[in-house]
Amino acid sequence: MSILQTVDLKKYYQQGETVTKALDGVSLEINAGEFVSVVGTSGSGKSTLLHMMGGLDSPTSGKVIINGEDISQKSAEQLTVFRRRHIGFVFQNYNLVPVLNVYENIVLPVQLDGKKVDEQLLAEIVGVLGLKDKLENVPNNLSGGQQQRVSIARALLTKPEIILADEPTGNLDSKTSQDVLSLLKVTSMKFHQTVVMITHNDAIAQLADRIIRIEDGKITN
Repeated sequence: MSILQTVDLKKYYQQGETVTKALDGVSLEINAGEFVSVVGTSGSGKSTLLHMMGGLDSPTSGKVIINGEDISQKSAEQLTVFRRRHIGFVFQNYNLVPVLNVYENIVLPVQLDGKKVDEQLLAEIVGVLGLKDKLENVPNNLSGGQQQRVSIARALLTKPEIILADEPTGNLDSKTSQDVLSLLKVTSMKFHQTVVMITHNDAIAQLADRIIRIEDGKITN
């Protein structure tokens, strides 16, 4: 069953008479529970595609449909609420709040939405990710791999329909990258999450169930 679709998605930038086609008619479908890698070189359009999927930017034309809702028709305020409730983000630079400890960083999106933290789910997630003994630590006292695990835990706790991972291993060494990606896959399967990960790294992409390749703003496979 399809949970995410893009329909003839285009993103054009114009500077004077020059038009850059960051996305040029991308149509794809992601099924519920899939772990999908979107692979492309720098400038291929993969980051732009992720931003469109996550409602972080608006397309020039086309649609992004998540769970039957066309998010490209939503206002900025509606998108902010939709992202918080339905999409989990895992960024390359972790995006943790430095003055908050691990526990506080993980529960922050839930609290911002005015909801009660599911402590049982939280305990499960931190257990799988090996963070039980790190909950009182602040991010600066953690390794890069541990910080990315916190980022994954934060994304999972909101119970989103989709997790979007933006080069999640870009700041990590190869072994830590494999460890973190393996954990992301294990946790996504355990908690029945759909994951779309963008990467330029073919070796990392192989961990996914399916690979989508993008070049010059177009899907090539």
